[in-house]
Amino acid sequence: MELRVLRYFLAVADQGSITKAADFLHITQPTLSRQLKDLEEELGLPLFVRSSHNVILTPEGAILRQRAEEILDMVQKTKNEFNTTPTDISGDIYIGGGETGSMRLIAGIIKELQQKYPNICYHLYSGNAENVTERLDKGLLDFGVLIQPTDLSKYCSISLPEKDVWGVIMPKDCSLAKKASITKADLTNLPLICSQQAIRQTPARNDFKNWFGKDFNKLNIVATYNLVFNAALLAEQKIGYVLSLDRLIDSMDSNVCFRPFSPRLESGLDIVWKKNRIFSPAAQIFLETLRQKFGPGSSPEP
Repeated sequence: MELRVLRYFLAVADQGSITKAADFLHITQPTLSRQLKDLEEELGLPLFVRSSHNVILTPEGAILRQRAEEILDMVQKTKNEFNTTPTDISGDIYIGGGETGSMRLIAGIIKELQQKYPNICYHLYSGNAENVTERLDKGLLDFGVLIQPTDLSKYCSISLPEKDVWGVIMPKDCSLAKKASITKADLTNLPLICSQQAIRQTPARNDFKNWFGKDFNKLNIVATYNLVFNAALLAEQKIGYVLSLDRLIDSMDSNVCFRPFSPRLESGLDIVWKKNRIFSPAAQIFLETLRQKFGPGSSPEP
């Protein structure tokens, strides 16, 4: 399986048409069709459902599309890691994380390094803990910022010196918004929109569930989310009250506001990387700066 053929395959998947993909790739349609047919024969499965006007991915084609994107991303990432010299640090650093105001700490490090090493490029990926750790494990990310609770046993980690505060995002004109903080009793029987990560069963300690105690299973959860922006739109339309971390919604420019839980509930954050990871020079400098800033909480290397 050649990288060139994977690029051809992705072009057809993106364009939804062999004719359009051939034009995009500047090759003839018969050549492209033959390459796709050879790929299907190599894998022993059809990758497309063909019609006179377009093509649609089969389930197997959808799987290959995801794998091909990961393979080509890794190839490009590997090339970039060698595109540096000891006297001119450049290259790419890939950082993933959930939505948290504490990303400002990472932004501060990026700002500092940008002044010293202007040829380093930073790539940010937003996702929940499952998305981020999957990409870490595949080598597509150098670092991940994970909101607790999460299992850190596979990673080296540094604890960040900030914690996020849990609370409720709600319309500014609702009666609950008049309160300074929100209790469990306030949430009884209300339609709630919850973070998928917070309510997932996990071997790690789950302080979110523990805050509700025996009342957790009685919650009226009408929707879940993995990133909060769209969930806040549901709150704005009064579909439900979003249980979320603070500093994610700019209440000055929207019709929603945030109120913290009472008693207060906080979640810590860790920046993690794979054990035994060999970093590019750019990523190694980023890690050294992390340790200088936040090093006392660092877990030992294996």
